Amino acid sequence: MRKVGLLVVCVVSVALMARAEVRKIQADKSGTSITYHLVHPLHKVDGVSKEVDCSAEIDPAAKVFSSVSVAVDVTTFDSGNSNRDSHAMEVIDAIDYPEASFRSTRIDQRGDSLFATGQLTFHGITHDITIAARPDWSGSQVAVNGGFEILLSDYKVERPSLLLMPVENALRFSLSALFKF
Repeated sequence: MRKVGLLVVCVVSVALMARAEVRKIQADKSGTSITYHLVHPLHKVDGVSKEVDCSAEIDPAAKVFSSVSVAVDVTTFDSGNSNRDSHAMEVIDAIDYPEASFRSTRIDQRGDSLFATGQLTFHGITHDITIAARPDWSGSQVAVNGGFEILLSDYKVERPSLLLMPVENALRFSLSALFKF
């Protein structure tokens, strides 16, 4: 009887370990990007970078994320206007602070949404933020779309002006990442 009980415990343990298969997966660069959304009283500007290093610890079987990290070279953002992009690089001191990064400290899953809380480092300053996202699980991949907002003043970035009117203090970001397992 003891042997049967021990055998059952072993089989259940192996089955649970097989199900809990957390893997660190690098996002597919062809399906990953970060876009900033900047608002000026006279127009809106979007700048996109497809040079994003994004990885996550994922259990595909359970459809669970346990961590995420994202890094981007700020000089890779393209707004479609090279003069504007050059000025933006000056404003954010891209020579001194070439990278923006996020590393999660906690991920909460509520319904169809993920909330990744962690530290964002931008312009040499680190603050805690939460990124809200929605995963779309399909076969052997998951596409994640999310976003967050920062205040330029929190990161000591002087707001650029056009015609003596500064851009809004709020800077929104959209993130799309594709993970294949």
